[in-house]
Amino acid sequence: MSLERVIHYFEQFDIADRICVLSDSSATVALAAAVIGCAPKEIAKTMSFLVEGKPLLIVTAGDAKIDNRKYKACFQVKAKMIPSDQVEKLIGHDVGGVCPFGINDGIDVYLDVSLRRFTEVYPAAGSANSMIKMTLPELERYAQAKEWVDVCKDWEEA
Repeated sequence: MSLERVIHYFEQFDIADRICVLSDSSATVALAAAVIGCAPKEIAKTMSFLVEGKPLLIVTAGDAKIDNRKYKACFQVKAKMIPSDQVEKLIGHDVGGVCPFGINDGIDVYLDVSLRRFTEVYPAAGSANSMIKMTLPELERYAQAKEWVDVCKDWEEA
C-alpha cells in the first residue's frame, strides 16, 4: 500500500510521525483543504505526466493549473497526463494519494513556482486520506526535486 511506502520512506529521515492519516478523504484539492482546514491553494498537488514514455511528477499549488504553452516550452512536448489506470503502476501511488515521496525509481520531480508564495504546504502522503505538512525547503529536499519550473497559470500572487 502506498501510505506504508511513504511511511517507510520518511522513516529514514525520522519524520514518519509527521504524517497525518485523516478521517475523511483528501483525494482532491477541495476535499483536502476542507478536512485539513486550510486554503485550497496551500495544498501541494502532485500531477503525473508522461514525457516520451517516461513518467514525471510536477508538484503545484492547489489553485494552479497546467499552462500548456509553458509546459511545452519547459519540456519540449505537449502535456500528457498519465491515464488514471496506469498511475499506480508507473508512479507507485494511486490517484488521490499521488505524492513525490516513496515513488518508483527513476522519476524526476519538479516543483512549480506557484508554491513559492507559501511558507508551508500540505502534500499527500500516498493515500486518499493522508498528508504531511512541510516547509518549502523540506518539500524540495524530501521530494528530491530536480528543479523549480514555471508551468502553471491561474494562480494568484500572495
